[in-house]
Amino acid sequence: MDDGHVWRHEYAIETSATPDTIWGIFRDVPGWKNWNAGIERIEIDGLFTVGTWFTMTPPGEEALRSQLIEVRENACFVDETRVGDLAIKVAHRIEPLGPARTRIVYAVDARGPQASEIGPAVASDFPEVLASLVKLAEANAAEK
Repeated sequence: MDDGHVWRHEYAIETSATPDTIWGIFRDVPGWKNWNAGIERIEIDGLFTVGTWFTMTPPGEEALRSQLIEVRENACFVDETRVGDLAIKVAHRIEPLGPARTRIVYAVDARGPQASEIGPAVASDFPEVLASLVKLAEANAAEK
């Protein structure tokens, strides 16, 4: 594959929220639309486990089907979306940094035709999404 067929990038943010708090937000797939402005509607076809499919509709766009291909509680989940020959994987990692600090990383791996155009478009709102996630996680932690 040439460079036009692979695109990778990572976005990260730090928070005082615990991995458990963050994982609780990740596991609540129907609630994603409350903190991710890139989701108008979302439905999951079962439990938050490997092999489960979910359908996400971005505002004003067609619905996308994605599958959970890796799920490790309080650590990471990876979803994969395929559109024709294009495959986009997004790893959502929770990395403990020490007492009361956690890093959340969204790592995008796009492979296939137009990966270098579609990958950046998919990830364009990730900094805002991560900021909203942290705001919710810290608010949830403060309530406990």
